[in-house]
Formats: sequence, structure tokens, C-alpha cells
Amino acid sequence: MRNELTKNDVIKMLDEDGRLVEKALHGYLAANDIHLQVLLDAERYSIFAGGKRIRPSLVLEFCRLFGGEVKAALPFACAVEMIHTYSLIHDDLPCMDDDELRRGRPTCHRQFGEANALLAGDALLTYAFEITAQNKHVTDLCATEAVVALAKAAGSLGMVGGQVIDLIGETKPLDFTTLLRLHRLKTGAMIKVSALLGCMAAGLGKGDMKSLAATDYAEKIGLVFQIIDDILDVTGDEKMLGKACGNDAAHNKTTFMTYFSPEDARKYAGELTDRAVASIHKYPGSERLCALAYFLLDREY
Repeated sequence: MRNELTKNDVIKMLDEDGRLVEKALHGYLAANDIHLQVLLDAERYSIFAGGKRIRPSLVLEFCRLFGGEVKAALPFACAVEMIHTYSLIHDDLPCMDDDELRRGRPTCHRQFGEANALLAGDALLTYAFEITAQNKHVTDLCATEAVVALAKAAGSLGMVGGQVIDLIGETKPLDFTTLLRLHRLKTGAMIKVSALLGCMAAGLGKGDMKSLAATDYAEKIGLVFQIIDDILDVTGDEKMLGKACGNDAAHNKTTFMTYFSPEDARKYAGELTDRAVASIHKYPGSERLCALAYFLLDREY
């Protein structure tokens, strides 16, 4: 089901979307305050550390696909990236994964101290809801519904809940059904809501058939993203990944590698990707998102 778009086309798309988001984020995070400087610097250090910007790109691309304007999607895209960055800061903390590297440089708590990293994550999380609620390019009802959708995706029955199951998986094995739930929550919930927010920015409701197709696509590529992460933790190159490999095994975590060989895991991920693409390929202009799905399947970092 692959189309004629190449890996370079997807990279160009992500670069273009990333520049739009980076410019907007610089505007949101431009403040300086002599008493708060360490906090503000820690926020910027983490959010401008690089990364693929997959989640904000999904917001922009689904908005475009369904006829919306980028200016309506940008606040939502920035909010998603702020929440994603907060989750990485907290995930790296000593009480969680205790990682030393993120995106090829010291993690936030290594650079600014544990307390400041914790607070930087908190600040990004709360700011995300502020800019979502204040999106002036959508209706008040849309902004309200976007806040609710983001809160659900990030909260106890979303990303945070997934992290709890992940911690449980360090102390006892998880069955495969629970493993799938873990990743649908921890990784997939924010990827799924990114697609939904793009649809909402284009004026669609969450029950619209197009929104349902978008979230079905996003749910499946979210699982694929995690499967490839698990494979790369075993087979990847630390220099390419920008972080240490082997952490899952070191923490005795249940992962997809618990149930699959790398080869079988890639096959499973390929099947999920085909199903994701099948959800949206009928919509004119979906080629970029279809190509993105295969790009994520094929990634090496």
C-alpha cells in the first residue's frame, strides 16, 4: 500500500511542520524573569532539544487533510509537544527510568537538578492547557473540547495510567493484553489525540467519520512506534538514538521483545501499519500521512 512518496518527502514534511511549531513555541516560551530563570531555561532546554515532532505534525497534517487552516492547528500542536516534553522530563527522572541522556545530551534533571526538572515538566503541562483554551482561531466550544480531550489523553486513563502499568511491569511480568493496553495509554493516547486535535482544528467533531478514521490510524501507528522503540532498544545504535540502549532489560521491563523476536515484531508492526494506512488512504491528499506511517515503521532511530 506504499505510495510514490519517498523517505525524503516525509523528512521534508516533518522539517516544514517542525519549523512552524518551533517558531510558535519560541513565541510561547520567550519569557525571562530573574527569579524564575532556572525554570524557564529548563523548559526551553528540554523542548528545543530536537526530536521528530511527530505529534505536532499529526495535528497540522490532519488539519490540512480535512480542509482546516494551519493557524487554527498550531496552538494545539504546540500544546501536544509541551505535554510530550513534560512526559519525557518526568520519565527520565531518578524515580522513573533514571536516564542520563535524552536526544544526545544530558537529561533535564542532570542539567538543572531533579527539583527544577520536575517543576519544568509541571510548568509545560499546565501551560499546554492554557494555550489550548486560549486558541482564538477555533470556536470556544472547540477549545473547550480540545482541553477535555488533551486532559483525558494525558491523565489517569491515558499517558499517566500507561506509565503506572509500565512501572508495574518492572516488578512482575505483564501478559500480552496488558502490554498492549500499556502502550495504547502511555504512547498511543497522545498520538491519538494529536490526530483528533487536527480534525477538531479543521472543524470536525470527535464522532465524525473522518475523525474516527484519523484516530484509528493514529492508534495503530502509536503501537508501531512503540514496537520499533522496543526493537531499537535491543538492536539500535546508541549514537543514532541519542540515548542508551538496553534500558528495558536493565529494568526487567516487559516489552514487545518479551513476546517477539525482532523479525517477528517487525512483521507485526508492518501489519499494523498496513491497517493504519487502510483507515485513511481513501481521503484525497492523505499520501503524506500514509507515507509517514511507513517512515515510522522503517525508522532506525
